[in-house]
Amino acid sequence: MNCRSVGIFDSGFGGLSILAALHDLVPTESLVYFGDTKRYPYGPKPQEMVRRFSVEISRYLVREFDVKMIVVACNTASAAALSHLREVMDVPVVGVIEAGVRAAKAVSNRQSIGVMGTVGTIASGEYQRRFQGENLSVVYQSCPGLVEFVEKGETYSDQVLVLLRVLLEQFYSAKVDTVLLACTHYPFLSRAISDVLGREVVLVSSAEETAFEVSAMLSEESLECESGYEGSITYVSTGDPGVFADVGSQISAMRIDGVRHVDLEDLC
Repeated sequence: MNCRSVGIFDSGFGGLSILAALHDLVPTESLVYFGDTKRYPYGPKPQEMVRRFSVEISRYLVREFDVKMIVVACNTASAAALSHLREVMDVPVVGVIEAGVRAAKAVSNRQSIGVMGTVGTIASGEYQRRFQGENLSVVYQSCPGLVEFVEKGETYSDQVLVLLRVLLEQFYSAKVDTVLLACTHYPFLSRAISDVLGREVVLVSSAEETAFEVSAMLSEESLECESGYEGSITYVSTGDPGVFADVGSQISAMRIDGVRHVDLEDLC
């Protein structure tokens, strides 16, 4: 049995949705959550830069915490760096894209799906490649500005609703019945998105599906921690640890304290 930690990273707070799902599913596993809040958002940044950030963080998690697995809890980073990380890291690496696509296909009744993600995620073409060849009608929409609202702890306001109405207009004309939230920040906006699109539209988050995938891989790789062990959660941030604790607790409804700060120079 292997009770080393599972490392999870995101550009900021979005991956907390995966952290919570994974902690509920496998409470015996210790988790290290890394929020790169100093350099968020990843969405508008070039893919090569996001890939470099992802390698730096992954190597830091292995070096400092001896993690046994890395979860890329960010769609932009998954699109830009997942394949590369699987080549250069000596531990299993799990992304979020495959899980979300699987779930969206499973729940769509009319085979009409909308995918909303960051500029970087949509521009990468990763979701387009995974839906290619399927008998589906898929509409893709990049959503600049939403991550910044979540990172400020603003998940439901007049400004958020106005922006969503503009960004998601094409989903109306396409009459999508399912919307894939292709950014781990977006589940925190679920109430606002549902109010804009209507409650009949199903919102799919990859958080729970990713947690199931991680659990299955831990078993397949014989990396599970022994039953009866009580796992811990460690938080690390490149930004202000106090702000991370306050905003993270507010949007995730989890109690976050004792956040460790890491300087960007220490990631190199």
